Amino acid sequence: MAAAHLRPLRGPPAAPDFHAREMPTKANDFHQDAPPLYERVKQYIVDRIMSGEWPQGHRVPTEQELVGMLGISRMTVHRALRELMNEGMVRRRPGAGTFVHNERPRLDLVQVRDIAEEIALRGHAHASEVHLLRREKADHVASEALGIPLRAPFFHSLIVHLENQWPVQLEERYVNPAAAPAYLEQDFTRSTTYAYLMTTGPLDRVEHVVEAIRPSPRTCELLKISPEEPCLVLHRRTWSRGQVVSRAWLTHPGSRYRLGAEFGRAVPEEA
Repeated sequence: MAAAHLRPLRGPPAAPDFHAREMPTKANDFHQDAPPLYERVKQYIVDRIMSGEWPQGHRVPTEQELVGMLGISRMTVHRALRELMNEGMVRRRPGAGTFVHNERPRLDLVQVRDIAEEIALRGHAHASEVHLLRREKADHVASEALGIPLRAPFFHSLIVHLENQWPVQLEERYVNPAAAPAYLEQDFTRSTTYAYLMTTGPLDRVEHVVEAIRPSPRTCELLKISPEEPCLVLHRRTWSRGQVVSRAWLTHPGSRYRLGAEFGRAVPEEA
């Protein structure tokens, strides 16, 4: 498998390690300014689901087991599990228990969609971390990707998308300033690159290539994954009004995404 594209970057420090965040073992360990207890119980369970420790179909500890493990009230645990069921993360089977029901989302190979909208449709919360957003001068890679001269200016961004606080996509993107002149002025913690770029002009053409890779150390750091976890990279290039608008590398942890596409009935070619 190929190595990830990510180039050495100079940007803000990496986000705190989600794997290092553990649930306090007793209720009095919670600080007054911490989220409510039931929210922290939810996050304790979600962390184990999203990390792959509790895979699809895994039996979640019973309410009584969680009470004993965490030293908190059954009412708190019950509310956390009830909300996770409403959000589709777990499912209760009468007489059998509560099980993980977090089917991996499908990475669509045909349509171009807004990741924030996809996450919202699953009933989950989207957030993003901007690690890089700046103007650069095109090297050979950027020149070829965007169809611009060497040393010409282009915009470069690196954004991590999170679903329920877990990183699910690393988006590295080169943008043609002629097609999206206000790119650097956007606040991509409030909206997505997709949302802005779709306002700059009609989408004329899309190129998709999928690749399986071993993640680089930087990718592991940003996506909070181990070096052994394979990743799926969707290479995307888009055109509008006859010019390349952007070239993106969308990297997804293999344990959190799957590939998919849907096609209509084939139409016979004309003679």
